[in-house]
Amino acid sequence: MARWILLTGLLALPAWADGVVPTRTIRAAAIILETDVTLRAGLQNSGYMRLSDVVGQEARVALYPGRPIGIDDIGPPAIVRRNQLVKVSFSTSGLQIVTEGRALERGAIGDRVRVMNLSSRATVFGQVQPDGSINVSQ
Repeated sequence: MARWILLTGLLALPAWADGVVPTRTIRAAAIILETDVTLRAGLQNSGYMRLSDVVGQEARVALYPGRPIGIDDIGPPAIVRRNQLVKVSFSTSGLQIVTEGRALERGAIGDRVRVMNLSSRATVFGQVQPDGSINVSQ
């Protein structure tokens, strides 16, 4: 019985490992460079553990030196900026409509963003494509 209690107590301890931390303050929307981050031993395993997973990503919030970088703190770089003019396309049943719009949010490839059709002033949602255009679906 004593062995079981000891084993249960050990399983409840947090896992400690090397973690990625910023070496300087990184502002939100900045691209993370290799010189901006380092590995630090003895962090609770709640964030990134490899530099390659972080370098080249965009900070979604301000990152401070010595604090672990959380999973939701970074993401792929945005290719569409707020207020940027973008091509908006809609396709269904052989019909294709292409017009110009204004992005109302920042977005990376695959993100769902709001965009305003400049012709009708209607606001629609669409997905950011690799070329920076927005594809609107039903």
